Amino acid sequence: QVQLVESGGGLVQAGGSLRLSCAASGRTFSSYAMGWFRQAPGKEREFVATIQWSNLDTDYADSVKGRFTISRDNGKNTVYLQMNSLKAEDTAVYYCAAGSVKATTARRYDYWGQGTQVTVSS
Repeated sequence: QVQLVESGGGLVQAGGSLRLSCAASGRTFSSYAMGWFRQAPGKEREFVATIQWSNLDTDYADSVKGRFTISRDNGKNTVYLQMNSLKAEDTAVYYCAAGSVKATTARRYDYWGQGTQVTVSS
């Protein structure tokens, strides 16, 4: 079992930055691939970014490439999402997830956090 707790969300102006953190506890964190997803009101949950356990293999949604960076610190059992040049359309609840393989689809992840709200004002 893995428990995930996100933090770092908030209100920011368009063009600004935020860094989300996801702290993991439970089973061996370093053996899991980690992902970030988001869900805006009235929309389905969508993939944002994912990172393999080795920290060398990452994937991003086209909508965030060049603006968001996913990273992890296995020593701290934490995964991060650095979000720069934020846009109003980035407004959503952001969730981190853990799974056995790096994937861009939500169903491939076994554990989920409770989410953190990110609101970007235009």
